[in-house]
Amino acid sequence: MTYAMIGTWRMAFEGIQKAMADLKNGGQSTDAIETAIKKVEDYPFFKSVSYGGLPNAQGLVEMDAAFMDGNTFAIGAVAGISDVKNPISVARQLSDDHFNSFLVGAGASQYAMFNGFESRNMLTERAHKIWMQRIKEINEKNLSPYDGHDTVGMVSLDQAAGMAAGTSTSGLFMKKPGRTGDSALSGSGFYVDSEIGGATATGLGEDLMKGCLSYEIVRLMGTGLSPQAACDQAVYPFVEKLKKRYGKAGEFSLVALNNQGEWGVATNVEFTFAAGNQDAAPQIFMANPGPSQTTVIEPISAEWLEAYAKRIKAPVE
Repeated sequence: MTYAMIGTWRMAFEGIQKAMADLKNGGQSTDAIETAIKKVEDYPFFKSVSYGGLPNAQGLVEMDAAFMDGNTFAIGAVAGISDVKNPISVARQLSDDHFNSFLVGAGASQYAMFNGFESRNMLTERAHKIWMQRIKEINEKNLSPYDGHDTVGMVSLDQAAGMAAGTSTSGLFMKKPGRTGDSALSGSGFYVDSEIGGATATGLGEDLMKGCLSYEIVRLMGTGLSPQAACDQAVYPFVEKLKKRYGKAGEFSLVALNNQGEWGVATNVEFTFAAGNQDAAPQIFMANPGPSQTTVIEPISAEWLEAYAKRIKAPVE
């Protein structure tokens, strides 16, 4: 029986490994998304998602997350939530509600508290040190405050042909309080239809929101395109259009999975992701923009992985 998952960035790998073991044993795609993303949210050395995530300009970790069931189109989302251990779990529970399924700021945090979700101070000592360093650099060197905006986004397929998608992020480092990007927005940050497939996005939210690329990729897969062709056809022409009409385009990376367990990726920067299915164990890949609006994808090297592990755990002075 067919089952599969794909997720953005190297950080998705361990979560996908764990969730795909459940899918192999007949688990549901919805559970797989929550399981895998919680694994990322709980790891303190991933600096763009939940615990360990870098804070806003005032030193507060504000998080966005979303969950979508591809069988029913049910969506739950939170934006600007704080002091909650696992925003993806809050988003999933909200997807059960017909009304009030997208909550923001204090309302989202209060909902989590009143419904028994675990509270936690999400600002680690390491993230606080990085924040203090950036404040100093801004004052002394007049550097741009903004840096880092890597969302973990995943799509899953289970043996019953059910699909789901989810996202989680602490957003743009040093963002203004209340800022949100594409991650919690259906059609932009994510979309899934079990009869076709799903897609999720990562990158600069302010520019990703200018196009509903996740939905567009699913729509193109629905016309018969492979996930790879759909990603290439949706992403690269839009990046060029944005450069022409807006004057610039930030970082864009999207991943897609169809209901046959096939996946695709498109990106305008060097981009890592993890994917696997019933025939291939989860693996980490590197994607880069290729010639003629195509994508070059290669397995990640051992040297890259070693350097990555050292980099994310390097001491902060």
